[in-house]
Order: sequence, then C-alpha cells, then structure tokens
Amino acid sequence: MVIAVDRGSLRLAPDDDSWGGAGFLTQLRVLSGRSLRTAFSDYRLVFFGLLQPVVILLLFSQVFAGIGDMPGVVAYDGYINYLMPATLVMIAMTTAMGSGAALLSEIYTGWVGRLRTMPINLVAVLAARTVSDAVRLIVQLVVASAAGVYVLGFEPGGLAGLAGAIAVAVAIGWGLSWLFIAIATWQSKPELMQAASFVVMFPLMFSSSAYVPLEAMPTWIRVLSTVNPLTYAIDATRALAVGMPVGGALVAALALAGVTAVLGGTLATRAFRAG
Repeated sequence: MVIAVDRGSLRLAPDDDSWGGAGFLTQLRVLSGRSLRTAFSDYRLVFFGLLQPVVILLLFSQVFAGIGDMPGVVAYDGYINYLMPATLVMIAMTTAMGSGAALLSEIYTGWVGRLRTMPINLVAVLAARTVSDAVRLIVQLVVASAAGVYVLGFEPGGLAGLAGAIAVAVAIGWGLSWLFIAIATWQSKPELMQAASFVVMFPLMFSSSAYVPLEAMPTWIRVLSTVNPLTYAIDATRALAVGMPVGGALVAALALAGVTAVLGGTLATRAFRAG
C-alpha cells in the first residue's frame, strides 16, 4: 500500500507501479489547506495574530506622532497617513519571518519527515507554506487597514489604491517568506533561526523610509536607505495608499518580490531536498 492525496485528505491507495502520487496543484491545495486550518483552529492564536499588527500600528503612530511636522511628512496631512502604508510592509515582513519559524517547527515535530516518505513533491511542501501564510497575511492587512481608518484616522486616497497597496505588501511578504524559509532550511536550531531572521529584518526595517523621511536621516544611513530594497516597496505602497504618483517604485517593489522569491526558493529547495 502507498499513501495518496485525494479530495483534500491523505488516504491509502493500492500499490500500483504506474501511480506516482497526486499532481503538484493538488498537493499544494491540500498542504496549504492543512496549514490554514492549523493557523485558524485556535481562536487565541487568531486573536493575538490579528491584534499584534494593530498594537504595533497604535504604538508607532503615537510614539512618532511629532514627526508629522517634518518636511517630507507634512505633505501627507498627518503622520498616520505616512506610517500606515509602511506598516503594511512591516506586517508582511514579520509574517514572512514567521514562515521560516513555522517550517522549522514542522521539521522538529516530524511532520516534514513523514511527508518525505510519501510520493509528494517537496517543492509543494515549501510552496504550501508560502501560500497559506500569504492568505493569513491578507487577513492581517485588511484588519490593520480597517483599524487604521476607523480607529486612528488614516485617510487613504481611495479604496482601489488601498487595495493595491495591500496587494503589493502581500507580494513583498510572499517573496520574503521564501528568503526566511531558505534560512530555516539552513539552520538546525530555532534559536539560530530567530537570530538570523532578526539580523535580516531590523536593519532593513530601520534603514528604510518606513518611519522617517530620508531627508531627516544621517548621511550614512541615507546612503543605505537609497540602496535598501525595502525603501522602494514602502514608497510604492505609500504612493498607492494615499493616491500619489507611484513612479518607478512599483516596478522596483514587484521586482524585489520576484527576485527574492526566485533566489530564496532556489536556495530553499536545494537545501530542503539535500536534507
């Protein structure tokens, strides 16, 4: 007997040399569905997962409220309008970091080991993690945006623009999730995974235009910001959300998502198959 994927579940199938397992898309759907059910099965995890970005947004909007009068921010008519689009990208980055941690947890619990004994494409295992986390990210971004509008006074330039900003943030999060999954396939301990992720995350976050305009930064940080790919992702979401011209930032942001996904996916797949 062999184990097969059928109609959203795993089942035993007759031993047949001509049977090579379900198709890639079926495997992707089943594995993604399992990850989503796990993520949303505990109402406490759901509650705190949705609350976390709202708390972060609330704290940063109050702590840095005085920046609203600075050149480069005053044009947005309130610091919350400057901060909210950047927070979408920050939430995406945090969720992407969680993708690597979740994969490492599945490796430690033996779930991945069991999958290796089945006729399953290992790329589908990694891709399912990114797909399920992207769906979870959409929910988080919608909740955070609603909190920004109805609680903190965020004024988007239009519903279409805000939807576009969320879409860009999801694309960035999906691309970065491959990078953090690649890190997870290299590390053998959760502590190393967490340390490596924070080393990647915080320099990118605070050397970008997320919280302070580039003009207000020291010269050496400003130089880093201009080559920080996250700056272009934030500029794109900010322009879309508030209804300003996007320019080349959108192309750069989508290119960032694509390149990161290809690079991270290639490295992760190679390491995952070797493991």
